[in-house]
Amino acid sequence: MPLSQWPPVSVVMPVLNEERHLEEAVGRVLDQNYPGELEVVLAIGPSKDRTQEIADRLAGEDQRISIIANPTGKTPAALNVGIAHARHDILVRVDGHGALTDGYITRAVEVLDESGADNVGGVMAAEGRTPTEMAVACAYRSRLGLGASTFHQGGKAGPADTVYLGVFRRTALERVGGFDETMHRAQDWELNYRIRKTGGLIWFTPDLSVTYRPRSSLSAVAKQFFHTGQWRREVIRRHPETASKRYLAPPVAVVGIVLGTILGIIGLATGNPWLDLGFLAPLGYGLLLLFGSAVEGRYLPWKALAQMPLICATMHMSWGLGFIVGLREKPRTV
Repeated sequence: MPLSQWPPVSVVMPVLNEERHLEEAVGRVLDQNYPGELEVVLAIGPSKDRTQEIADRLAGEDQRISIIANPTGKTPAALNVGIAHARHDILVRVDGHGALTDGYITRAVEVLDESGADNVGGVMAAEGRTPTEMAVACAYRSRLGLGASTFHQGGKAGPADTVYLGVFRRTALERVGGFDETMHRAQDWELNYRIRKTGGLIWFTPDLSVTYRPRSSLSAVAKQFFHTGQWRREVIRRHPETASKRYLAPPVAVVGIVLGTILGIIGLATGNPWLDLGFLAPLGYGLLLLFGSAVEGRYLPWKALAQMPLICATMHMSWGLGFIVGLREKPRTV
């Protein structure tokens, strides 16, 4: 494609408390060497660290960067305000803790043109630095941790239900009214669902990859996945037809393990050996985690491998519990 034909691109980044990763994330965007015009819009929430200071410095160093405030601090609001501020019709979403691989934007624009899709995306390449982050990253990439999601594990190019982050046509976002700001989580999946319902095409390609920096502590993973479970239930409440075995597996596992454990305890207390069989549920789950972690994490350093079973259990149980509990107050739909 001749240089004069490459469409201008706006990169929109929702940012909140990202002092550890923001400079790397923005740097990877600016180093893309995209053949056409490129701008970066940072939608900054009320951060509690040095995020604003770092963003201001980056904007002062490169005129391609602009900053806009996101007073709510919520991701979908940041995306909407950033998109409204952006000047161009090809919109690339990048998070403040993600790092684009070389040539990402150029290839994404090519795939948009080749596929005719409304949104294209690729692999969420989780990559950790500490042993805990390495274990979390491995769980993200494995069937044991998050199941058989294409954008976690890769696969063949083709139509998809959703993709990681995404490179959008503005016309598609305008057609469905943008991101739903009442969806504080799972907003990508919900948006892509609405695009597909209006006849749009979501396209996955393994040619695109974004490095994702996972949570660095067990408590942070638990909190993240508890909220993910809550919002996954909200998606299913709004769109019941989207329920699937993959999303229902964690709450079913929580119920099975809790009931099995209770029955086993009652069996021990009453001397009923049949009820003792309830312990097979947590025992079987534990053995699955140990065996699966040994297989999936066999290339990890031993300090990371040792954490894999607990990391996976935390993901499953937190997601499942969040799904069962649901949101305390149902958000008002737009």
